[in-house]
Amino acid sequence: MNVLVDALMVLSVVLSLSLAPRVVARRTVLSGAPAARRALSPLAALAVVTGLVYVNQVLFTVYVLRVHGGDPSFVARYLPTGWFELASGSPVLRRLADGFPAPGLLAPSVLRVQAFLELPFVLLAFATVVRWLDAGSYRGIARSALLPLASVSYTVVFCLVEWDLRNPYTVDDIVVRGISAVLTPCFLRWLAARDTEESRTPASVPGLLVFIGSLGALGALVLVVYDTALLYNLGRLGERLPVAAVALVALAGLRRAASRLREPAAPGPTLAFARQALRHWLVLFFLPALAIRYGVMFGAPQLSASAGLLVAVTATALAWRDAAVDAKRLGFAVLAAVGAACAAAWATPASYYEVTLLSAMAAFLVTGVVVGGLVDVRAR
Repeated sequence: MNVLVDALMVLSVVLSLSLAPRVVARRTVLSGAPAARRALSPLAALAVVTGLVYVNQVLFTVYVLRVHGGDPSFVARYLPTGWFELASGSPVLRRLADGFPAPGLLAPSVLRVQAFLELPFVLLAFATVVRWLDAGSYRGIARSALLPLASVSYTVVFCLVEWDLRNPYTVDDIVVRGISAVLTPCFLRWLAARDTEESRTPASVPGLLVFIGSLGALGALVLVVYDTALLYNLGRLGERLPVAAVALVALAGLRRAASRLREPAAPGPTLAFARQALRHWLVLFFLPALAIRYGVMFGAPQLSASAGLLVAVTATALAWRDAAVDAKRLGFAVLAAVGAACAAAWATPASYYEVTLLSAMAAFLVTGVVVGGLVDVRAR
């Protein structure tokens, strides 16, 4: 298992390093597309998929209450601790369960539905972030080999984890994930083909901070969904609702603010470099993201860290090639950002390691952008 995850990680990184720079270089710009046509954004599609995930959680709870007397141990015994904290005590769900006809038909809600929805959930979340930063890069990824390769890479990771935690549902789950791996990239390509957005995040302190804030808010919402729904812990939703509500309100406000921001007449070189580095990093990270993430737990953590660092260094080098920026000014901003990231990682309470990573990354980006903006102002 460890060797296979590590091998997939290395292969994904190699393919990304060879393909992604060309995707960035040929940023897809619309020509003659009807401006009035409106299409479903990846964020809207992500909201629909998230809604379906929670509908499945409700139906799963009904199934457990009616068919298994409220005891999820029939499946929980095959999986690690931290799963299946159900909301079976909810009066609303109990009334729904009591009146639900033919509850035995809800058996696919046990792992199978989630196996189909997990891939579109992850890919749509990533596509949403890329589109916020640069709509042309979002379309470029969707039209390139990166999208089907990412679908295969993510699905292989999910299937390896399924096999490592094998249970009576594993074969069904692997088949369902294979079907999702075929349909999801087709759906994303269709979404991107209809997209008419030409915006990108302005290379300014407000523009980049709004993007970083949006990334943090979406990351918080993804973690809530992961904790409460993808691990079948609907019983935790009540205590996570305040976090989700704050993140949702913040995200709505930040995206409204983003729609009103404009590109500065003369972007500072440090901030222009920062936007370019983020763009390169997102496109480079798209393919190996899940293999690197699961490599921490199911592979060699040192290899995961090295792969992530290689992607970041490559993105920085490519941005350096594309943007004219003074090395001393850039070095000052990077050092300040690294110090802030270390402090944030140290101060973040221990929970999921993704929370610490999100906190450190947010501190790194915010500090780097603010210091970079100050350096540009002083240079003028």
